[in-house]
Amino acid sequence: MPFFHILVLAAVQGFTEFLPISSSGHLLILPVLAGWEDQGQSIDIAVHVGTLVAVITYFRQDVIKLIRAFLMPMSEGAAEERRLGWHIITATIPVVIVGGLMYYFLQDELRSVLLVAATTILFGILLGYADRYFPVSKNLRGITWVDSIVIGLFQVLSLLPGTSRSGITMTAARMRGLSRSDGAHFSMLLSIPTILGAGTLAIYHMIKVGDVNVGMDALIAAVISCVVAFLSISLLMRWIEKVGFMPFVYYRLALGLLLLWIYFAG
Repeated sequence: MPFFHILVLAAVQGFTEFLPISSSGHLLILPVLAGWEDQGQSIDIAVHVGTLVAVITYFRQDVIKLIRAFLMPMSEGAAEERRLGWHIITATIPVVIVGGLMYYFLQDELRSVLLVAATTILFGILLGYADRYFPVSKNLRGITWVDSIVIGLFQVLSLLPGTSRSGITMTAARMRGLSRSDGAHFSMLLSIPTILGAGTLAIYHMIKVGDVNVGMDALIAAVISCVVAFLSISLLMRWIEKVGFMPFVYYRLALGLLLLWIYFAG
């Protein structure tokens, strides 16, 4: 694959993975719009590994606290951190179950530009509605079991290309009374087991079909996506309370309309 293609694909994945605009949708439509060949599963896995490393690195203090809370249950603050950890696990379970089934039975049927356009618009509007009409009533440590279950069920919708995993979980978090920054924080932590699970499943599938060729292209893609994702997370967490979600909503509406035009004009 040409280096420029790798650069663009990895940068797009890194930039969009944690913004509420759908990385899977962008990776699906980019080759279509640019007339490139499909990048292949090894590149897809590589860029997701890169974003996983980025989010773990950025939230390394949170990750360390969560691990320590489970390994050292009597340490100071362990109970509160362990409670947050269980909420993350609870919110991950629905997407693991449904995602595992959809991966084998519906994967090809979901690769549709029309579907990406529809989900981009619909869930963009929902994000704007949730951000505007649901007041803040709790912080990150105040998440309840109902909150984690609702956010987890909403995350299942991210299996539809164009939905945006971060976008739909931030939408659910705002609906449950979390602030923009706390909702984004929980969404980021929730992405760690979710991306890890999806990557593990994809690697298993590659091994099963005998496609385990991971070369320099994949390594380059992983590094680029990691660096860009880290910068993307930094910007989002720094500015989300000031900027809000509406710029992302407007972007999704414009992108969705463009995709609809391309689909029907073609």
